[in-house]
Amino acid sequence: MALDLVIDRRSPVPLYYQLSQQLENAIQSGELKPGDRVDTEVELAARYGLSRPTVRQAIQELVTKGLLVRRRGVGTQVVNAHLRRPVELTSLYDDLVRANHLPSTRVLTLEHRPAPQAVAVELSVPTRSVLLYVERLRFDGGKPLAIMRNWLPVDLAPLTVEDLEATGLYDLLRRSGVHIRVANQRIGASAATSAEARALKTKAGAPLLTMERISFDHSGRAIEYAHHSYRADVYQFETTLVER
Repeated sequence: MALDLVIDRRSPVPLYYQLSQQLENAIQSGELKPGDRVDTEVELAARYGLSRPTVRQAIQELVTKGLLVRRRGVGTQVVNAHLRRPVELTSLYDDLVRANHLPSTRVLTLEHRPAPQAVAVELSVPTRSVLLYVERLRFDGGKPLAIMRNWLPVDLAPLTVEDLEATGLYDLLRRSGVHIRVANQRIGASAATSAEARALKTKAGAPLLTMERISFDHSGRAIEYAHHSYRADVYQFETTLVER
């Protein structure tokens, strides 16, 4: 490992945190890849002029986050980094771009369909109302990450396969003057079906994180029902809790 890290002793940010954050950034950006070995505490301390307890605390931060693992006889190695997504009213595409990842999309389905009863209830439309159904496979750096299924009013915005594969759905809605103001969201889990496993390059029955979202515009009209399934081994939701 030969990283160009900068430790600023004049900064109020603790030294261990500076080191851990820069190592985390290197992992998230791909500069440090899964399987790469990290220098020993002694080597890191000597290279950056830090004490061994400071380096040990920085490494432990990343072990706790699941980004590094210590193996007897091998040393400290990078493991598969999870994509951590804040639970906010944003799109997966926007979040990936913001995190300096490389999102890409394959549209599996784009067609008008009668709304199933559960979807019709969520969008407050009559059962069997015709809606636009969009199903996409989202990749991160060429690796399948999520299957995204969305139901939308047919008159909401002009959507094409080419546009949906070039950018995110929410970006296309914004370009058409549609702005989502509030959403109800549920986080859950499921086991991958055979079809989902094939698409996501995982095993049937593998754990998936699920997200259901009903989104509303400024007038209070329900404009989107989404059901997304994510590979749980590379993806997690993140939220901040505040005491009341």
